[in-house]
Amino acid sequence: MDALSLHSRFLSDALPRIRQDSRVAGVAVAGSLAGGHPDIYSDVDLIVVIDDEAFGSVMKERLALIGSWAALVAGFTGEHVGEPRLIITLVGPPLLHVDFKFVRASEFAERVEDPDILWDRDGDLAGSLAEHPLAAPQLDLQWIEDRFWIWVHYGATKLGRGELFEVIGFLSYLREAVLGPLAAQRVGASPRGVRHLESIAPDEARDLRRTLCGYDRHDAGQALLASVEIYRQWLDDTEAAIERRRHAEKLAVQYLHDVIDPAS
Repeated sequence: MDALSLHSRFLSDALPRIRQDSRVAGVAVAGSLAGGHPDIYSDVDLIVVIDDEAFGSVMKERLALIGSWAALVAGFTGEHVGEPRLIITLVGPPLLHVDFKFVRASEFAERVEDPDILWDRDGDLAGSLAEHPLAAPQLDLQWIEDRFWIWVHYGATKLGRGELFEVIGFLSYLREAVLGPLAAQRVGASPRGVRHLESIAPDEARDLRRTLCGYDRHDAGQALLASVEIYRQWLDDTEAAIERRRHAEKLAVQYLHDVIDPAS
């Protein structure tokens, strides 16, 4: 069985079992399966919509319910990504990553992407989506600018102290929170970290290779400087009407240069 057949088999097996619970108002799928671009590495982002009055009881039973819907291998809750309604699982074998997100029926239309409805008990879910059109997520450039130069100073202090693992992790954070979203915005894509950048923004992804480094102090310093250069260039290209923190920028960049080359 190929992986995409595995996805289809999971949905065809699990959906009838989920529908047997009278508290479930509908089921939808999000992510790459809904977007029409799944591959053999895609997970299944399942949205299980619960009647509002039953939501509390279902939340207490989630792992047991999932175990009755699929061959549950392991699962845990999603507080670490700010989503306690989420259960992240492996089902199988063959192993398949499935995220079960439990939402109240009244909150189904609160979304960052349009899901595909697989089953809608009363037809209410489709109506809810139609009444609340999806607003494209916007990148808050002022929020980023207000923080970026403090972050640069933070990275420089870790470099100066020789905490290279910290610097490597910090560079990854900058790509995830700042540079990746800016890259996606440049090509008109949704600003979601660094996901799919290699395919949706290949030129920008090539630029971001300069922000990578190994466990080497010189390389780490150059990657920090590259992050600053790319941020400046891409922010300038947006021509956004934000308040630039020029004083903080000047001092933070000078501090970074002083750490990289104290004799300069």
